[in-house]
Amino acid sequence: MSLRARITSPEPVNGGKGEENHLVGVYRVKLLEEIDLAEMSALAAAERRARLERVLGHIISREGPVLSSTERSQLIRRVVDEALGLGILEPLLEDASISEIMVNGPEQVFVERRGRLEQLPMRFSSTEQLMQTIERIVSTVNRRVDESNPMVDARLPSGERVNVIIPPLSLSGPILTIRRFPRAFTLQEMVALGSLDEHMVMLLAGLVRAKFNVIVSGATGTGKTTLLNALSGLIPDGERIVTIEDSAELQLQQSHVITLEARPPNVEGKGRVTIRDLVRNSLRMRPDRIIVGEVRGGETLDMLQAMSTGHDGSLATVHANSAEDALMRLQTLGSMSEVEVPFVAIKDQINSAVDVIVQLTRHADGSRKITEIAIVDSHGREEYRIVTVCRFASRPMAADGRIHGTFEYSPLPRRVAERLYMNSEAIPPAFGVARSDEQLALRHGTTAPPLGLPIDTEPTWNSWK
Repeated sequence: MSLRARITSPEPVNGGKGEENHLVGVYRVKLLEEIDLAEMSALAAAERRARLERVLGHIISREGPVLSSTERSQLIRRVVDEALGLGILEPLLEDASISEIMVNGPEQVFVERRGRLEQLPMRFSSTEQLMQTIERIVSTVNRRVDESNPMVDARLPSGERVNVIIPPLSLSGPILTIRRFPRAFTLQEMVALGSLDEHMVMLLAGLVRAKFNVIVSGATGTGKTTLLNALSGLIPDGERIVTIEDSAELQLQQSHVITLEARPPNVEGKGRVTIRDLVRNSLRMRPDRIIVGEVRGGETLDMLQAMSTGHDGSLATVHANSAEDALMRLQTLGSMSEVEVPFVAIKDQINSAVDVIVQLTRHADGSRKITEIAIVDSHGREEYRIVTVCRFASRPMAADGRIHGTFEYSPLPRRVAERLYMNSEAIPPAFGVARSDEQLALRHGTTAPPLGLPIDTEPTWNSWK
């Protein structure tokens, strides 16, 4: 949409206040009369906004109306937001405490703050205004939304992920969901938030540096991408890393990173590049490690093959509610490839490829924690066996509305400890090493003995060799 079209667009602003809506429309027209569109188009976004605010301030001072400083600032903000930004959503996008914005038709705007949902006292004045805002969003990424294309996934230039679904698929009006670009947290920052503890950081750091293949599992909104980004920070600098995502969110700090992003089809339905295409291509790019933002289809089989054929230390996320579910989900996704592979062969691939599953959970108080670190101890076409080496034992919600609990540890399988030792990684004392299978918190299927079994806490090779 051109600058002139954005400024002269007749859409009203946040509903119910006819006089204010009228003022916004009037001053949008006056603003257009005062500015040089060619000059404005050449400015960067921040400079363009500052220039419009300055010009509009002069207009209001010259022609009225008489407003308090607060009313004046609000009017200027609303006119410029409607002209260049996303109207009533613009302040929400600037609020760092908001992680997700959910617009359920013109009448309801919800946000997520610190893991909790709340409805805001704002609304779009009409379905048409909401649709104009949606069209403005998708046009910035050369997409369109209409009855023939009623669903859109996109990423804003500033990084936010956007999902749109409109009637006739949505019966409650246009639905807009904006997920904020997650800030890159370090593991130490996540410790401060209570998502894990120092013992777990030591273990995860050793596993990543020793090139264990790690799957981060969790439901929607549990922080999988945030943890994946933090774990990637443990990869030694100098390795060639290829990241593959639907919408690029990872923010790796290493010097040798190749970032690949899938591409949806164009308006003619052509030009689509899938995660699977990128995974296959990445194998020809001589990667030391491959990081897949999320596996959700046939690319899972290619990822598993890459993990088991020389690309150790790779990372990926998957939607699942437990470590066992993650393995079954990987098996199901692997079978979605157009290559006809028997389930037992996919199980062989998973047992060969996946070393560690890190399970994330979002609790009722909105907190996100690592609730399990599990080692895949099965081989070949055996039934899946999982060794839980850490879990979060939660207690009922306290009077302060928070979920409290403790992280509990179990001994590492001997082969895991040997691999850490051979890569010069310390054995975390809180875990120790199992001297026998009976000491393992081993799960076969869905049964598991309790954690807290006696462990050998001496972290040296000679103590258990």
